[in-house]
Amino acid sequence: MFRTATTLLTAFLLLLQVTAAQGATVRLKDIIEFEGIRDNPLVGYGLVVGLQGTGDTLNNSPFTQQSLEAMLERLGVNTRDQNINTENVAAVMVTADLPAFARQGSQIDVVVNSLGDAESLLGGTLLVTPLVGADGEVYAVSQGPIIVGGFSATGNAQTVTKNIPTVGRISNGATVERETGFELERMRQMRLSLRNPDLTTALRVEKAINERMGQRISKAIDPTTVLLAIPESHRTEMVTLLAEIEQVSIQTDQIARIVIDEKAGVIVMGRDVRVDEIAIAQGNLTVTVTETPQVSQPNAFAAQGDTEVVDRTAIQIDEGEDRKLTVLNEGVSLQELVDGLNALGVGPRDMISILQTIKAAGALQAEIEVM
Repeated sequence: MFRTATTLLTAFLLLLQVTAAQGATVRLKDIIEFEGIRDNPLVGYGLVVGLQGTGDTLNNSPFTQQSLEAMLERLGVNTRDQNINTENVAAVMVTADLPAFARQGSQIDVVVNSLGDAESLLGGTLLVTPLVGADGEVYAVSQGPIIVGGFSATGNAQTVTKNIPTVGRISNGATVERETGFELERMRQMRLSLRNPDLTTALRVEKAINERMGQRISKAIDPTTVLLAIPESHRTEMVTLLAEIEQVSIQTDQIARIVIDEKAGVIVMGRDVRVDEIAIAQGNLTVTVTETPQVSQPNAFAAQGDTEVVDRTAIQIDEGEDRKLTVLNEGVSLQELVDGLNALGVGPRDMISILQTIKAAGALQAEIEVM
């Protein structure tokens, strides 16, 4: 399976290399972020009621009991110093993302996560929960029935759980009460941020925007940021200007990088990876010990004899003698590097070690990033 995965990955990477060699371009909207046009995280604390005995144990979750008592007190029910013993309530954290330019009265989705020792939120209803931003202001209020994508069934001897029953979602579960106050038309300049910082890409963005608009309105100020000066003719047509800019196409550039996920055995190499002339040999000593015990019994009607278990051991030793020394010439490309490593018959795990060894030898002209 690993060899099949390696073959598919190699074919995919080579396809990317051929596409890039042919001058593939991308739109600016796929590689940049416009200043101010982003989501804003919201968070809130609330109570879920209506659970069928799967809520928090109040003795183990004092915050749930305190919240329940405070809520009932606000509704005119005094439960202080009373022995409340219910498992139909759960304390939860509610999270949401406030979209850019979300207007008052619009609705957004929320995610509900159990905070105590509740077993499941299935069938529960979230009570009114204010959602606050990083500045501590309330931007939305959430309430509604929770949709849970998992379940848990427990018996005397077995428990079956599917997905995570203590996490749920409410579609359109929050109403926006406050707007962010960001106004596009008041801006006189805007910063464009590259998702993958690179000096060459930033300069290409600057040049492409200036050529598209027919005037010098953009300037790259660092590998991440391109400063956009809003022309007088577009200050009342910001949406039109940004829509035109995000359709501009350029060819991106990145440093040569190899990303390695050692846990999953995945290797991703950029098209600009180069290797100096180097010889590589790879081989492992593998010892396989197989035990096949056999039962020895006396013949039928024998006068005497005992049944014995006889050990049978088979030992195989593979010293990797079929592995060869491969020479990679100076400045070889990604395709030649992969072909050379595949010629050794190595799998993803061994390939990770080889790449790290080549880097240690100073022959790999690329950055290695281990996840």
